[in-house]
Amino acid sequence: MKFPPLTSGILLKRYKRFLADIRLDNGREVTAHCANPGSMLGVAIEGARVWVANHEGSKRKLKWSWELIELKEFSPPALVPINTTNPNKIIAEALEKKIIPELATYTQIIPEQKYGDKSRIDFLLKREGKPDCYLEIKNVHLRRSQAPLAEFPDSKTARGLKHLQELQKIVEGGKRAILLFVVQRSDCQKFTAAADLDPSYAKGLKQAQQAGVEILVWDCEVTTSEIVLRKALQFIP
Repeated sequence: MKFPPLTSGILLKRYKRFLADIRLDNGREVTAHCANPGSMLGVAIEGARVWVANHEGSKRKLKWSWELIELKEFSPPALVPINTTNPNKIIAEALEKKIIPELATYTQIIPEQKYGDKSRIDFLLKREGKPDCYLEIKNVHLRRSQAPLAEFPDSKTARGLKHLQELQKIVEGGKRAILLFVVQRSDCQKFTAAADLDPSYAKGLKQAQQAGVEILVWDCEVTTSEIVLRKALQFIP
């Protein structure tokens, strides 16, 4: 996934969930859209270097969007995209290019398919002669320890727990269900649930896996020009 041309600056503050004040390298201060409604634990560090895209000429209310942050807590520093809509775009490209072995045989890719209790699955995958595959995508950006360990979620997620329960029902109905965690950084080697932040989700994730929901984790290669799926990571239940 290519980024638009980016401009660097310093994060002054992130507030009201969707807003971030940023001082560009030329000294100008701008308010940028923050496409991340979550807690952003560990990725909204005031004073950190960030990159933003300019949308002058568009009908957008905010002409800047915050795309990347450089985190220096661990060595080497990590470039981390903050936009939670990226993973679906990244996986759409990966599905077309058949990068993920477990998903390479499907011939039909249907995004945003309705299912369950007023929910939408990120991708419904089909192939004649095979059970349908329901693919749910989750964004991951959290790393808290010197150990190269990615974690999800970064706060309590009732919606995420609901998705786990609905994926289990898919499996019980004889179809395939996969939960794919996309780690938007390249400095982690393993992945686990953040049980201290949301014990209910951590328990639900184990139950879903035991029920037959498949868990996949992939990280990304990130530069200031693009982000692409890189390699599979180990999942630690």
